[in-house]
Amino acid sequence: MSSFLPTEQRLAITCQRHPAFPLEPAVLIRLIKHIYKRVHDDANAMLRPYGINHPEYNLLMMLYGTASYTLHPTELADAAGEKSANITRLTNELCDKGLIARHASDEDRRKVSLTLTAEGVAMIESFLPDVCALLERQVSGLHPRDMAQLERLLKKFSAQLERE
Repeated sequence: MSSFLPTEQRLAITCQRHPAFPLEPAVLIRLIKHIYKRVHDDANAMLRPYGINHPEYNLLMMLYGTASYTLHPTELADAAGEKSANITRLTNELCDKGLIARHASDEDRRKVSLTLTAEGVAMIESFLPDVCALLERQVSGLHPRDMAQLERLLKKFSAQLERE
């Protein structure tokens, strides 16, 4: 990750120009954005040989994490944190690659269900060792106690954003 120092310097200048500017919240939000970009870029680099990108990976993993490998598009959007328009585009791409299939819902023929195909499951299981290694590398500098505290704080922050 590039140095965060230039961002902190720009935020400090902003505070000089506008003393009411909330430095600490701005630093936290910018750190989250920098971290997200690095995680996203690292994941894309690791997934490139498999022919998928990070948003596609997220959808595949949400389906893989269900008992039946199946979700409705709205459930998938909520689980993956994607907008409906992105879900349509991403699921079209995954269908074209043969990794998921669309079919009418068993409960309501007007609803669509999205299900991992056998090829999708096989691909996930082929890249999971690389995903595990990447995740371990990304947090290797954190003690388990620190990870637990960071998780707790991020969940608290997320809950606060949901209440707004």
